[in-house]
Amino acid sequence: MAISELIKYEGDNNTFIWKYPHEDFNSMTELIVNESEEAIFYANGQALDTFGPGRYQLDSANIPMLSKMASAVTGVSIFHCQVYFINKTVQMAVKWGTDSKVRLIEPTLGLPMEIGTSGEMNLTVENGKKLLIKLVGTKQGIKWDEEPSGFAKSVVSSFRPLISTGVKTYLPSAIKDKGIDLIEIDEHLGELSKELGKRISEGFEEYGLIIPEFYITNVVLPEDDPNFRRLRELHTIELQKRAFTAEAEIRTTEAESKASYMTAEAAAEAQIRAAQRQAVLESQTTETEIARREAERKLIQAQAEAQAMQMAGLAEAAVMQAKGYNQKDVIQAEIQKSYAEAIGNMGPDTVNGGTASSITSEMLNLGVGMAAMNAISPKMSEMMNGMANTAVNTTNVNTITCPTCGKILPSNARFCMECGAKIVSESNTVICPVCGKTTPKGKFCMECGSELNK
Repeated sequence: MAISELIKYEGDNNTFIWKYPHEDFNSMTELIVNESEEAIFYANGQALDTFGPGRYQLDSANIPMLSKMASAVTGVSIFHCQVYFINKTVQMAVKWGTDSKVRLIEPTLGLPMEIGTSGEMNLTVENGKKLLIKLVGTKQGIKWDEEPSGFAKSVVSSFRPLISTGVKTYLPSAIKDKGIDLIEIDEHLGELSKELGKRISEGFEEYGLIIPEFYITNVVLPEDDPNFRRLRELHTIELQKRAFTAEAEIRTTEAESKASYMTAEAAAEAQIRAAQRQAVLESQTTETEIARREAERKLIQAQAEAQAMQMAGLAEAAVMQAKGYNQKDVIQAEIQKSYAEAIGNMGPDTVNGGTASSITSEMLNLGVGMAAMNAISPKMSEMMNGMANTAVNTTNVNTITCPTCGKILPSNARFCMECGAKIVSESNTVICPVCGKTTPKGKFCMECGSELNK
């Protein structure tokens, strides 16, 4: 035995538990434990301590339960023990399979059938001391896969009965409880794997192992079983029925879509026609309104023109009448002037008691003037009447009477400016049957006052 020794893991990654080959050590021996490993010390058939990742010296400070045996020659403590290394990495894709087919009652037909199953799982160590005590004992170690030379057993061979029994027990009940059709079982492998992994892990936990993932990767269906062939035929019929139903639904959906489209199209067309009709009505209304406003404008314009013509005619009549009165005033002024001149021509003889012949002469002159005035008065009166009649006739000739409201209008008016009635273009004068003079239409003659409609 060397004075000092270095203990470390020398197995491969496929090794599950590895035992260090030497068993006698001294207090100068060192232990190295890597990440994802742990080391367990055995002495006198008892697991003394567990070491995680790190570097340790094997003495009483690190292993208090070791007894010191001083060597007379070296003075170094010597002890006998075993060291086991536990690989705590997750071992991926550990294969499993059942030793025989799984019998079950198919839930669709209720007939017995048999299927084969296999798969993979991932394993890792949760409690190394429990695993070492229950599974390894004093053996050299355990491999993950099939038994190699020098090892007592492997994990696969050790736990194959547990896995096979668990799959045969829980897989049929899971298929029955979930009502899974065997034809469609591949669609449910995920949920079946999760259910089986949870059930089978309970057996592994007793050995300090856990199953992070459990997979069913292959299911062998009984293609030669008559019951299974019948199931496949029924499944085919069901698929056809689903296909027919789906096609019917598609046709129904298409018909509904087409009907909806046609309804929407008809509604849109109806809205378009309604909008067109509305536009036409609005256009007609606008044209009518424009025509009405144009008629009102023309009526107002005609009324304004008629009123202007009437005012012009009235003004002209007033001017003519005014001229007649002014001429009369001029004649009267001339007579008064002649009278004044006659008075003024009376000589002083008359004032101073002149001769009778002078007075007589002046009186004769005054008499002649008065006679002249009396002689001219009827002429003046006739002239004034003629002027007045001329003014009246002028007024009457230039005006007409509205046949609707009786308003006096200019003779060329086409509409009444009072009521808006249209004036019929006819002759506006008649001949009086009594005096024979022309007078405006009415009930009485403006010259003699005779009734015209006798």
